[in-house]
Amino acid sequence: MGSCYVILVVAFLVLANVLPSSSSSTTRRFQFNVKWKSVTRLCHTKPLLTVNGEFPGPTISVHEGDNVEVKVTNLVARNTTIHWHGIRQLRTGWADGPAYITQCPIGGGQSYTYKFTVMNQRGTLLWHAHLSWQRASVYGAFIIYPRMPYPFSAPIQAEVPIIFGEWWNADIDAVEGEMMLYGGGGNSSDAYTINGLPGVLYPCSKKDTFIQTVERGKTYMLRIINAALNDELFFAVANHTLTVVEIDAVYTKPFTTKAIMITPGQTTNVLLTANQFPDSHAGMFVMAARPYLSSVFPLDNSTTIGFLKYKDTKPQKTNPYTSVPPYNLPLLEDTAFATQFGDNLRSLASSQYPCNVPKKVEKRVVTTISLNLQDCPINQTCKAIAGKRFYASMNNQSFVRPSMSILESHYRNLTTNEYSYNFPEKPPNGFDYTGVDPLKENMNTEFGTRLLVVPYGTKLEIVLQGTGFLSLENHPIHVHGHNFFIVGRGFGNFDVAKDPGHYNLVDPPERNTVAVPVGGWAAIRLNADNPGVWFIHCHLEEHTSWGLAMGLIVKSGPDPSQCLLPPPQDLPSC
Repeated sequence: MGSCYVILVVAFLVLANVLPSSSSSTTRRFQFNVKWKSVTRLCHTKPLLTVNGEFPGPTISVHEGDNVEVKVTNLVARNTTIHWHGIRQLRTGWADGPAYITQCPIGGGQSYTYKFTVMNQRGTLLWHAHLSWQRASVYGAFIIYPRMPYPFSAPIQAEVPIIFGEWWNADIDAVEGEMMLYGGGGNSSDAYTINGLPGVLYPCSKKDTFIQTVERGKTYMLRIINAALNDELFFAVANHTLTVVEIDAVYTKPFTTKAIMITPGQTTNVLLTANQFPDSHAGMFVMAARPYLSSVFPLDNSTTIGFLKYKDTKPQKTNPYTSVPPYNLPLLEDTAFATQFGDNLRSLASSQYPCNVPKKVEKRVVTTISLNLQDCPINQTCKAIAGKRFYASMNNQSFVRPSMSILESHYRNLTTNEYSYNFPEKPPNGFDYTGVDPLKENMNTEFGTRLLVVPYGTKLEIVLQGTGFLSLENHPIHVHGHNFFIVGRGFGNFDVAKDPGHYNLVDPPERNTVAVPVGGWAAIRLNADNPGVWFIHCHLEEHTSWGLAMGLIVKSGPDPSQCLLPPPQDLPSC
């Protein structure tokens, strides 16, 4: 850290690690107790890991500019961490949450207080556990209310969080454990959920169905969050259109759509006007979510449904719970809709909310995102295709988490052989990435923790190139610590000579999680202005477990305001 370290040590002694904030900021404090809770769904009762005994977990509601302190007390006999997904964590990487990247886990019986400031962000995000597959049940909404009025004129009657999740009848640790032991695919979930409820299409679930009461003529904001572990989802409401106004806590140019596609880790705010005449529907209109099937791998292909219930409608004697998903809900393999929906997303790019996309870049990194088939080690049983093991990689590097926090090692200049600073900035071998035979090529990968390092303020472009190994697939890639702009997407192989000429550098969508098209590529640009260590990974948890991830180190800048703050005193140790 050099002179920056010396400056920050002095700052720590003088300021006691006070977060950067304005004098008008409010500090909002929350208590999270990680604990077991007995939960019943689909006629199955099991102990579920929760926060405060709630499933989904409690909503964090703050205002733009607030300081936030969340004390997490771990009341179970296993490690855990919490990630504040989409919060930029400016200079406060210690509060980001991914285990062994920015912190050691919180052990059983221990506490850790995450402290950060919500700066220049407003909208809908989420929080979730970031160790193993714990986010299957440990997740919730993170809502940031803006300082200024919404940039759309429709009066909002109410704001309604809609959080998608997944439910396994089996113990999720056992599902993950078997997958990692034998190298096969993890068992699919038994249901999708809306706000923790699977809906009437699943066994024993009539009472576990989400119902939202609305008043005719009123407009509602749906804060939609995909907290599912392994699946992108389509969502629609029967006989109603949705107006998209925000994605990943960034305002968009509004557009109307019959449905949305949302990947794990993404959020979408939509306006819905209750403009139907509900008499013939018993006042009930189906809302539904089903997976976007972009892979040959088995998945839960079921549908979760809830209902919009119009206020003051007369109940019918017949069963009002229709089992028919909305006609406007895209089919499982509707890549055309997923593509068009993504193409419709544009930053608002107004004077008040400008689109600060880097027009020129100082570094371009091209990385493949691949599934891999590894030879089975001697004397082991492997249950993937052809008796091998599944892995995943970026530029043929399958990420291995070290035994201690990379951020702490980096900050303290510790010598370690657990990671290196030489992540390859282009694929090791060029080939027809998306046209390759899915099974006949050598798909063995290398293992390690190789990090990409850039100076503070680097204008960085990362081209995420899908491959056809095992299966063409849509990959939701999440970047910690930074928002980015999706300047280009396409099918097939990225062409450095032609494709940048078609980039959108005027109003590209700004996000923290990008859906890399099935059999294609996505180019993102960001300003690396947040010093620290940041995780970049696929938000399909199965793929992250297989190693589809990398680490980004942004060096501190020369000015004290461009330096990582010192670690808090209660930072967990490994």
